[in-house]
Amino acid sequence: MFGLGVLMTGYTRKIWPYLSSHPPSQGDMRYRDALARLLNWLSQYRSIVLFLSAIGIVVGLSTVTVAQEDINLEALAEQVAIQQGNLNVVWILVASTLVVFMNAGFGMLEVGMCRQKNAVNILSKNLIVFGLALLTYWSIGFAFMFGQGTSIIGLSGFFMSGDSATYGLDPFPAGLPVTIFFLFQAAFAATSATIVSGAVAERIRFDAFLIFSVVNIAFYCISGKWAWGGGWLADLGFADFAGSTVVHSVGGWSALVGAIVLGARYGKYEGKLVKPIPGHNLSLATLGCLILWIGWFGFNPGSELAANENIAYIAITTNLSGAAGGTIATFVSWIKGGKPDLGMVINGILAGLVGITAGCNQVSLPAAIIIGCVSGVLVVFAIDFFDRLRIDDPVGAISVHLCNGIWATLAVGIFGENAGIQQFGVQLLGVTAYGAFTVVTGLIAWMVLKATIGIRVHDYEEIEGLDIHEHGQIAYAGFSMVDEAPSSEIETKL
Repeated sequence: MFGLGVLMTGYTRKIWPYLSSHPPSQGDMRYRDALARLLNWLSQYRSIVLFLSAIGIVVGLSTVTVAQEDINLEALAEQVAIQQGNLNVVWILVASTLVVFMNAGFGMLEVGMCRQKNAVNILSKNLIVFGLALLTYWSIGFAFMFGQGTSIIGLSGFFMSGDSATYGLDPFPAGLPVTIFFLFQAAFAATSATIVSGAVAERIRFDAFLIFSVVNIAFYCISGKWAWGGGWLADLGFADFAGSTVVHSVGGWSALVGAIVLGARYGKYEGKLVKPIPGHNLSLATLGCLILWIGWFGFNPGSELAANENIAYIAITTNLSGAAGGTIATFVSWIKGGKPDLGMVINGILAGLVGITAGCNQVSLPAAIIIGCVSGVLVVFAIDFFDRLRIDDPVGAISVHLCNGIWATLAVGIFGENAGIQQFGVQLLGVTAYGAFTVVTGLIAWMVLKATIGIRVHDYEEIEGLDIHEHGQIAYAGFSMVDEAPSSEIETKL
C-alpha cells in the first residue's frame, strides 16, 4: 500500500509540470482540462484512493487464493474418495478369499466325519461345487439376484454384462466395482450349495449331486433377490445381514429335503436303534472347523462391503457367538451323554457362527453371547431330533445351518436395533417364505432327478465305498484302515 502511494504521488508531481510547460493545441484543450481535473482530484484525495485501491488488491488476491484452495480441496476430496474405494476393493478381495477358503473347511469337516471309503467322493464334491457355483452365478445367478427386474427376480445383466447401475451399485469409487462384488457374492452362492453335500454324503450319485447343485444355485439366487437385491422382503424391512437365512437356512432346507428323499445310509437305523457311523478322521474334521471359523471373518465382516470401523465390531460379535456356541454345546453334550463329544464341540462352534450371522452388525456383545449359547443348546438337541425322525445327516448340516439359520433370523427381532413385535413378524415372514420356496423347488428338483437318472447308488456300491465305484480311486492308497467301529457297542436306543 505504501509503495502504491509513493508511485501515485511521484507520478502526479512529474506529469503536472510537464503539462504546464507544454501548451496544447486548441483541439486538445478539452482533453488537457479533463486530465488536469483528474490529476488535481487524485492529488487532493490520494489517501482515499490509495485505501480503496489497497482494498481492491486485497480482495482480488483473496479471491484468487480462495479459488485455488477450493480447487485443492476438491482435488483432495477426490483423491480421498479414490483411496477409500481402492481400500474397499482390497478388503472385499481379502474377504472373498476367506469365504472361498471356507470350501476347504467344508471339505475337511465332511471328509473327517464320514468314512474313509468315501473320502475321494466327498472331496470331489466339495471341490467341483465351487467351480459349478462360479460358472452358474456368472451366467444367470448374478442377474437373478441383483439385476434390474421385479421385486421377485432380476431379469437383466446376464453373463455379467451390465454396468454398476444394472446391479444396483453406485459407480466407483462411491460403490464397489461390479467385478469384486460379483466375486464376493459368488463365494456365498458356493457356500449355500456346499451345505447340501454334507447331509447327503456317502450314498448320493455324483452326477445327480452335480445337477442338483446347479439347479439349487439358480433357485438360491432367485430367493436371494428378495432380501439382498432390493426385493419385496427388503422393502418390508427384513434383516439378514450376512445370510443366516439367505445362505444357511436355504442350504439347510435343500439338505433336509435331499436327505428325506434320498433316505438313510445303509445300516443307520434298525428298529428303534440308531447306529452311529463314526467318522474316520476327527483331526480333519477339527481342522475343517477351524478353517470355517477363520473364514467367517470374511463372511460376516466382509458383508459390510466396505473397509470401515464396523468390520471390527462385526468380527467381535461373530467370534463371541462362535465361542459361546462351542462352549455350551460341549457341556450340554457332556451332561447328556456322560462324556464330552468332539463332534458336538465342532458343531456347537459352527452353530454359534451361523446363529450370529443375521444380526452380527447390530446386536450388542452380551446379546451375541446369548445367541451363541442358544445355538449351542439347539444344535445338540436338533441332531437327536432328526435321528428320531430317521433323517440321516452324517455331519449335522441340517441342525447347524437350518435350525440355527432360522434362530439367527428370528433373533434379530429380539436383540436387533429395531427389536419388537413388528420386526419379529417380518423376520418370521422371511423365514417362512424362504422355507416354503426352497422346500417346494428343492423337492421338485430332487424328485425329477430321482425319476430320471436316479439319485442313490446301489447298496453294494454304498457298502464297498463310493470312491471305488464312483471314481475308481481310493484316498489312502497303501494304508490298511478299519472301516468303522463295531456298531453293536455304540448303538443308541431311542
